[in-house]
Amino acid sequence: MSFDRLQQKIDEMKNPTVVGLDPALEHVPPEILDKHIAEHGETLQAAAQAVLEFNEGIIDAVHDVVPAVKPQSAFYEALGPDGVAALKMTCDYAKTRGMYVILDGKRNDIGSTASAYSTAYFGKVKVGGREISAFDVDALTINAYLGSDGVLPFLKTAVECDKAMFALVKTSNPSAGELQDRFIGDDRMYTVVGDLLEKISRETIGRYGFSRVGAVVGATYPEELEFLRGRLKHTFFLVPGYGAQGGAAADVAHAFDKDGRGAIVNSSRGIIAAWKKTGAGYKESARAEALRMRDELRRVVYA
Repeated sequence: MSFDRLQQKIDEMKNPTVVGLDPALEHVPPEILDKHIAEHGETLQAAAQAVLEFNEGIIDAVHDVVPAVKPQSAFYEALGPDGVAALKMTCDYAKTRGMYVILDGKRNDIGSTASAYSTAYFGKVKVGGREISAFDVDALTINAYLGSDGVLPFLKTAVECDKAMFALVKTSNPSAGELQDRFIGDDRMYTVVGDLLEKISRETIGRYGFSRVGAVVGATYPEELEFLRGRLKHTFFLVPGYGAQGGAAADVAHAFDKDGRGAIVNSSRGIIAAWKKTGAGYKESARAEALRMRDELRRVVYA
């Protein structure tokens, strides 16, 4: 099962880290962008090619110490068709380097549209006599706030194609509480959503005890993170908010079960833009920061 593969990679590396590939152009070293502008002019094609080269360099630098990457689709879509092509090639390249790929698209809809989204990212399209995968990522982030109608089509495809998903539950942004902390009866909304995800995915639990429907739970709310870990026994957590957003290692420690499993912690610009602080090469800086984060998490997760 998909999350079984992820947990196995985490166990082998003793590193519950995912690198967020959010390549805003200001994070790409100028020499890379300038090289592609010289070839393609000041175009979106040049920008997309620069992003792809940058991503491949990051992946080369961290693939042997970090189990997963998480491209955020918005940064690629901003570059138009060439950017989407760069996203596809980034996902493919990460898989050739043995990494687990989580596409951060936060897709949601109902019915046939939700089915089409799930087909796009981890299903197959039948063209004549062939079945062809489009993005073929290992997991996808989705928005569960449409209710089960917006989750079940993704879950169906995930079961058919051995994939997984992370649904938004308690996000890391400052205004999350405006809606997610509202009460529905005696429970806060994020609790109701988490309970729903556990209920509809209970038939898909793998060998490590986690279902195919994970949850996005932010490190910036450690008390809620600890509460949800205790409540959602079979839910794998994707934890944003570490580092640049203010979450510390002690905060994210609450995301893991008693065996140090069931969560993966994201860092995006803290790793990919580390070169801007160190003055060293972007690959060397990314690797050094990834190792620092790994060691910091090891002290609180595997102590």
